[in-house]
Amino acid sequence: MSLLELKHVYKIYGDLHALDDVNLKIEEGEWVAIMGPSGSGKSTVMNIIGCMDKPTKGEVLLDGKDISKESSQGLTEIRRDKIGLIFQQFHLINYLTALENVMVAQYYHSMPDEAEAMEALERVGLADRANHLPSQLSGGEQQRVCVARALINHPELILADEPTGNLDETNERIVLDLFRQLHAEGTTLIVVTHDAEVGASAERVITLEYGKVTSENGGTEFGKAARKDVI
Repeated sequence: MSLLELKHVYKIYGDLHALDDVNLKIEEGEWVAIMGPSGSGKSTVMNIIGCMDKPTKGEVLLDGKDISKESSQGLTEIRRDKIGLIFQQFHLINYLTALENVMVAQYYHSMPDEAEAMEALERVGLADRANHLPSQLSGGEQQRVCVARALINHPELILADEPTGNLDETNERIVLDLFRQLHAEGTTLIVVTHDAEVGASAERVITLEYGKVTSENGGTEFGKAARKDVI
């Protein structure tokens, strides 16, 4: 059984079909990039997969359960318990330290655990920046705090929206290396991006145009073999 499956998914706004009969499967442990030009439906797919929106028609199966019929509260609980979100704009709370921003995610899931939050920051190489505010961190450091926050509750799926869009080349490489490590450990990653390098790093690339899946391919040889090589 696939971890995630979209079956004949539509998202319709009046005469506009933001998604038009989208079908895709994502297996546990895959690293998938969703690409396409502006207006192709990438953000709409992300919002539906991330339980921030529901399709007009079709099924969205997570662990075999159709989540497309869930209430808003039900979607919030699924997002909290099963999905780690990483955003282009970071969405850190500006008056909280890096450590506290990670602990906020714990608070909404269960109980804050400072030691566990510190371990998450250590994992992304930011233990020495734990007590810094977002304004005291570079863009790359803020994005790594977002990765730590997404990982803290051990989600089944990491969903990243243009995670390198605001980063320079050096910090983009750092974030991609983190994704490669997560993929090697068996984490399921879905990255929505317009960046060709980010897409090529993935195990599989799905391209959208005008709300439809127009192509699907296997990314680079590194992307396909990364987990096997590292393990």
